Amino acid sequence: MNDTDAELYEQVHLGEKQALEKIYDRYEKLLFSLSYKITGQKELAEEVVQEVFIKLWTKKGIYSASKGKFSSWLMTMTRNTSIDQLRKRKEIPSDFEYGEIPSENPSVENLVEWKEEGSMLRQAISELGAEQQKMVDLFYFKGLSQQHIADEFDIPLGTVKGRIRLALKHLKKMVPQTNVKGGK
Repeated sequence: MNDTDAELYEQVHLGEKQALEKIYDRYEKLLFSLSYKITGQKELAEEVVQEVFIKLWTKKGIYSASKGKFSSWLMTMTRNTSIDQLRKRKEIPSDFEYGEIPSENPSVENLVEWKEEGSMLRQAISELGAEQQKMVDLFYFKGLSQQHIADEFDIPLGTVKGRIRLALKHLKKMVPQTNVKGGK
């Protein structure tokens, strides 16, 4: 039986270890590849993948089908966990780029989806003003905090928050199927 991701997710939340194992088998390589791309460290990428699955098992990560695909949610959780780990170690890579394909062997479906979403998002971001592009890049793709951005550019924190909020508002209009979320 080929369970859907949503069915497996529900089984995990009911305490079914086999469902977690199936999700792990299905996504471990892709999540490791993404985390390795962000962290540049094999051991740290392995820790991130382990932490993501612990969050999934302990219900710290809550998925809602109404907000998008399970695989996209899982990759977002992996991205955020990778950046969190780098922040803890104060090792945010300066060359981290969005929309790049992971180096491992993801499925053809994931490659196509990744490329299409990355292409649409890059196009939408390129249509933003220069200041909004910079804020989105630093906050979402380089992992800097809004306070750090404000300090680095010697501008008020409220200005940074406003630019990011406006950028996200524009991105949501330009790319409605992408799960663009605001930060705090």
